[in-house]
Amino acid sequence: MNNTRHDPSDIDLMPTVMGEDGQFHAVDDEVDLSDTTPEAWVALLFFWALGLTVFYQFFTRYALNNSAAWTEEIARYLLITTVFTGAAIGVGKNNHIQVDFFYRFMPAGLGRFMATVVDVMRVAFFGAATVLTWQMMDKLGSYKMTIIDLPMNLVYGVCMAGFAAMCLRAVWVAKVHWRRGYSVLERPESSMQDRD
Repeated sequence: MNNTRHDPSDIDLMPTVMGEDGQFHAVDDEVDLSDTTPEAWVALLFFWALGLTVFYQFFTRYALNNSAAWTEEIARYLLITTVFTGAAIGVGKNNHIQVDFFYRFMPAGLGRFMATVVDVMRVAFFGAATVLTWQMMDKLGSYKMTIIDLPMNLVYGVCMAGFAAMCLRAVWVAKVHWRRGYSVLERPESSMQDRD
């Protein structure tokens, strides 16, 4: 049982949705898409294509009782492309999984050095993944999809572009960390939107 007492004057500081006239009043914030990155728009495009493909698959299977065979394969590839383009958004926001526990106990200089090593390794990983994907595409040559007569390199090309976008975003994140003098590993309460 909670025995905390609240000051009655605190209620005046809270936002209200019920007006003096007893009616519900709420105002939505304006939608601002100006800071939406190009890879977010591409991921949204792939996501909608995936949604429409799955809807078409559902409609042909359950409404027409004649399932379109190509939809399952294309939906799988659209999911892959959505993930690889969307991952660049996560890199740009610097909100992928990371362990900052040890940074609390490190001396500041060592923490800064280790955070820089993490930034460099992230850029190197995504750069290497981009090159390896290119090499794999080169080896596949004219390999076709299973049901649709299209080259698999279309899918792998989007994956490579996603890795390249992740690499560029990782470079940008490293530059922001370098300019600020700390990373989210050293100060978990910070974010990429913080301006110093």
